[in-house]
Amino acid sequence: MNTVTDIVYFLGIGGIGMSALARYFHGLGMTIYGYDACSTPLTKQLESEGMHIHYSENTGQIPAQISRVVYTPAIPDTNAEFRYFKSHGVKMEKRAVVIGEISRDLFTVAVAGTHGKTSITAMLAQILYVARMPLVAFVGGIVRNFETNFISSPTPKFMVVEADEFDRSLLSLYPDIVVITSMDADHLDVYSGLEDLQHTFLQFARLLPQNGLLVHNDKLSIFNGEIKNRLPYGLSEQAVLSAKNIHLGNDRYCFDVCRDGELLMTLNMLVPGKHYVENALAAIGVALRLDIESITIKQALENFAGVARRFDYRIKMPDMVYIDDYAHHPKELMATMQTVRQLYPEKKMTVVFQPHLYSRTRDFANDFVQVLGQADCLVLLDIYPARERPIPGINAQMIADKINLEEKYVMTKKELLAFLKKEKPALLLTLGAGDIGLMVGEIEKILMAS
Repeated sequence: MNTVTDIVYFLGIGGIGMSALARYFHGLGMTIYGYDACSTPLTKQLESEGMHIHYSENTGQIPAQISRVVYTPAIPDTNAEFRYFKSHGVKMEKRAVVIGEISRDLFTVAVAGTHGKTSITAMLAQILYVARMPLVAFVGGIVRNFETNFISSPTPKFMVVEADEFDRSLLSLYPDIVVITSMDADHLDVYSGLEDLQHTFLQFARLLPQNGLLVHNDKLSIFNGEIKNRLPYGLSEQAVLSAKNIHLGNDRYCFDVCRDGELLMTLNMLVPGKHYVENALAAIGVALRLDIESITIKQALENFAGVARRFDYRIKMPDMVYIDDYAHHPKELMATMQTVRQLYPEKKMTVVFQPHLYSRTRDFANDFVQVLGQADCLVLLDIYPARERPIPGINAQMIADKINLEEKYVMTKKELLAFLKKEKPALLLTLGAGDIGLMVGEIEKILMAS
């Protein structure tokens, strides 16, 4: 029978970060209970692994004795279980704080930035695994090579983790190597503006110990003179770690990796796009610092199959292509759509986008209009609210009205499925960070049906 010290309760267990942490504690032999708002393929997997999950705000399903409660800021303070723990004086710990505790005792590589975190974290997990280095990795997506968001060795010495800027969670970590990919304005419900966001990333980099290393995109000049040990990477000639001779070959992105102009290796990667080239450079920078041999890095990255919902091919046939992507910020949408244009210049591009958060839609409305207007056919779904309440006047129709495009629609999810069944687009992108991801399987079936 389990004792009180064996039970950990997760409030919001179905989140991608929370589920990875639940898997960590479950792997330590602890009993896991949790709540989430709805059942998903991920929560079903957790249940199949032996975790106990319920989907209603029912305090009667909370165990009588638990050792700790972990919660995500995505859970509103109006949640019945949240209020139950508060009223009973039960200590609740944010996921970020718990992850920070784990990072104290391991050599920690923390990947930060407004874009690219998940892919780089997944690449690093793949590299360390192939190099047979004892690791624990918390990834913000399902890594195709492992079909999980949590990768671990029996006795880990290294930790790879995404450092989330939302709610300034990244400042809870104890990093030995920091990767910072980008610092575009985002989460303006948390930050007062771009300068505030950038300052937080700078604070994060300053957490490095004296012998730590900052691996950062060379476009980010804010670290110049601030951080002593830096490795700038990028596509420019000035980058210390750079990619040259980028080209397409046999459905792969091929490029040379150079350090200070000297060729280190040539890569032929499965995952497409120049943003993935930059992501690979970041991962390579960390791997070199960990003294992993170039041949091992090359082997790992050339076999890297990507992450679910990150330029995720669902259908790839001569007459039909369907790609699903988590992109939800204008810069991410632009990177994904530009890559698709490069790969399939002759195909009509149908884009389905579910805006994420009322505040983000409001703050970047003009940017969304500019980027989404580059589709050939655009379908907008209603805004996915996540943790937010509606903002008057902010909706998908507001974006659609500003876009100069003949084929543009605002639809419900049910209407979307009927539309796709009728139109059978030759090139389809589904984009967004909300529950559009739960529709992917059904969309795939519709498109594949004769």
